[in-house]
Amino acid sequence: MLITRRGLLKACVAAGAGTVAGLGSYGFLDERHALGTTSMTLPVAGLPPALAGLRIGLITDIHRSRWVLAEDVERGVSALMAAQPDLIILGGDYVTWGDREFVAPVAEALAPLSAAHGVFGILGNHDDDHDMPAALSRTGVQVLKDARTRLTIRGETVDLAGIRFWTKRQMDIAPIVRGSAPITILLAHDPRRLAEASALNIPLVLSGHTHGGQVVLPIVGAWAAQKFPVAEGIASRGATTMFVSRGVGTIYVPVRVNCPPEVAVLTLQRG
Repeated sequence: MLITRRGLLKACVAAGAGTVAGLGSYGFLDERHALGTTSMTLPVAGLPPALAGLRIGLITDIHRSRWVLAEDVERGVSALMAAQPDLIILGGDYVTWGDREFVAPVAEALAPLSAAHGVFGILGNHDDDHDMPAALSRTGVQVLKDARTRLTIRGETVDLAGIRFWTKRQMDIAPIVRGSAPITILLAHDPRRLAEASALNIPLVLSGHTHGGQVVLPIVGAWAAQKFPVAEGIASRGATTMFVSRGVGTIYVPVRVNCPPEVAVLTLQRG
């Protein structure tokens, strides 16, 4: 049978449309719920020997909404509790667009989280400055809004410095970390704060915000996350190491492709 150029073009278009539809269906029905635990070892400059092996749990970008259900959050909480990290960090964006309907429910879903050295949280660009931190505080989470707190872990001093999404300039971050311990962990929702952290000699940054790109396509990659230092995983600049989590929820479209949701368990090592 003779195949015309027009017929071949129509066939290619139909195949492409079918592929996109299939990916969308898979990403909506399956992958966005396929939460796993990512275990990663992070090199930290100047880490005292006593802190080698310290395990930090990170859960971020929950985006509790009509599309991200309580069951999705509970899976993340259960996964972290099963891993039994020494310290737990909540990385922001607990709801979408500050939706007050889900502020209390997401805080309640996170309430079972506990760790020997505490549970600490920061705010993302979707979180309001009052209701969300108040709801988290009622469950025992210490929310750091442009603030620093000091911990003693295994006889060593560790400072956690948490900044709001809108705190971006080095001159605004500097007062928060001035006089901090040599081992300071910057909790910054936006991974673009890697540059400022490196300039301020902060050894470790924990971030989210990117969702790992949420939809990662062959060749194109994580197109939606191209403006960030890295879409997911480890990045470094100078003596600063950063880890970026893919997070739990979704934004804009309730789909994940080649980018499953995660909670992370990060083991610190001397680097």
